[in-house]
Amino acid sequence: MAKFCINCGKELKEGADICLNCGKIVPTEEEPKKVNPNAKSKIAAGILGICLGCFGVHNFYLGYTGKAIAQLSITLVSFFLLFPISAIWGFIEGILILCGSIDKDANGEKLID
Repeated sequence: MAKFCINCGKELKEGADICLNCGKIVPTEEEPKKVNPNAKSKIAAGILGICLGCFGVHNFYLGYTGKAIAQLSITLVSFFLLFPISAIWGFIEGILILCGSIDKDANGEKLID
């Protein structure tokens, strides 16, 4: 199967690293990145953590049900008296998600940008 230069469109010789017509280096072929259609959004999770972190919404979204129930329980069982604790916890997790420190959901799938 013939390959063609991306820059000038001329046919390349087999195994050529440089196009003889334009002199440009031929880029190596890479497989296109496969994106999981069920992958969670890093931005959505981060914003949920910052805005609704006291209720654990971002952890429900990412599948961390245990942490989510803990945050929700701290807020609701204390009749919002311990609200600042779970709010700060959620805010910090939201920032960590957006910065990339937390980059996987509960299933181990990478978060997409």
